[in-house]
Amino acid sequence: MGIEESSLATPADLLAAPEVPTTSVSHNSNIPKPPPPPAVLSSGSKFSKRVPRFSNVPKEIKDMWNRLFEEGYKADVKILTDDVASTISAHSFVLGIASPVLKNILEDAIVKGGFQYIKIPGVPFEAVSAFIRFLYSSSYDQEGMKKFVLHLLVLSHIFSVPSLKKVCINFIEQAFLTTENVIDVLQLARQCDAPRLSLFCVRLVVKNFKTVSRTEGWKVMKKADPMLEQELLESLVEADSREQEKLKKLEEKKIYLQLYDAMEALLHICKDGCRTIGPRDKMLKVSQVPCGYSACKGLELLVRHFSSCKTRVPGGCVHCKRMWQLLELHSRMCSEPDSCKVPLCRHFKEKMKTQSRKDEEKWKLLVSKVMTANRAVGLFASWKNVAKS
Repeated sequence: MGIEESSLATPADLLAAPEVPTTSVSHNSNIPKPPPPPAVLSSGSKFSKRVPRFSNVPKEIKDMWNRLFEEGYKADVKILTDDVASTISAHSFVLGIASPVLKNILEDAIVKGGFQYIKIPGVPFEAVSAFIRFLYSSSYDQEGMKKFVLHLLVLSHIFSVPSLKKVCINFIEQAFLTTENVIDVLQLARQCDAPRLSLFCVRLVVKNFKTVSRTEGWKVMKKADPMLEQELLESLVEADSREQEKLKKLEEKKIYLQLYDAMEALLHICKDGCRTIGPRDKMLKVSQVPCGYSACKGLELLVRHFSSCKTRVPGGCVHCKRMWQLLELHSRMCSEPDSCKVPLCRHFKEKMKTQSRKDEEKWKLLVSKVMTANRAVGLFASWKNVAKS
C-alpha cells in the first residue's frame, strides 16, 4: 500500500530467537512486571480456576465493545499484518487507552486517507485480530486462545497489556503446558518477563526430567542455550538434595517418635504392669485385647533380657546398652523421680550432676527432638479431628 512500516520490533523475534530481541520501541523499559495470581474460584473448568477480575463485566457491555470492534464504526486506524490482503480497523482512542506503547506509536503513525496506519508484523493475522479484540472488550475465544496463546503472550508483553498477559500465563499454566513444549515455553517466558510462568516450567522440568530430556525442545535448547541447560541441571540436583534431606528428616522424626513410644511403654510396664503380654512363653487369649502401647512387646522382651543378662554393663552387651540409654532418656524426661517406679530413674538424675557439659547438651537436644516430634504428631491429629468435625 506504500505505507512505511512501523519501527516496532517483530513479535516473531520473541517466538523464534533464543535471545531477548532488541526492539526499537523506546518505551519497553516501562513494561510492568507480571501481576500477582488472580483469585481462585471454587468451581469451573480447568482454566476457569483462575480468571481476571474483568470477568465480572456484564455481557451486554462486552457485546457492545465487540460490535464496535467488528463493525469498525468511525474507526480511524488501520492495522497491517503479514497478511497483505487484510487489514484490521480500530479506534485510536481505544488503542491508546489500552496500551501505552500503541499510544506512542500512534503519535508517529503515518496518516493517509483519514486513517493512521501501523503494522504488527511477524504474527498471524488471526492472532493480531484476537489481540485487538481483547483491547476492546477484555474477551477472547477459547479456541483462539488455545491456538495463539504464545503469540498473544508476546503481544501482551511488547505492547504492555498486563491484563492479557495475566490471562495468557494462566491459560498456559492450566491448559497448555506439557512436557513436550515446556522448554519452548520456558524460554519464551523468560524473554517476556514472566517469572511465575518460568518457575512453573522449571518445576515441571524437574518433576518430569527423564521425559523432558528426550524431547526435541531439550535437544535444540542444549545447542542454542547451554547456560539454560546447566541451570536446569542444577535445579534438578537441588531438588534431589531437598528430597533426600526431606526423607532424612522424616526418618529422624520416625526414630524420635519410636523413642517417645518406648518411654510411654516403659512407664506403662513398670507402673501398671502389662497384663496382655505376660511371660514370653504365654500366648494371648482370644478374649484378651492386645496392649494399646505399640512398643510394649519389644520393650518387655528387652526388659526381661536386661534383668537376666550376666554382662549387663554399658558397652558389654548391645541389648543392655540400648536399655541403659532408654532408662537414662526416661530419667531426663521424668518430672517425678522420687515416686517413679522405672528402675534407676533417680540414679540417672544424680548422674546428670557429674556429666560433662558436652554430654549434657547432647541429651538435652535428644529430649527436645523427641518431645517436638510427639507434639507435631499430636497437633496433626487435632487438625484431622477438627477437619472431620
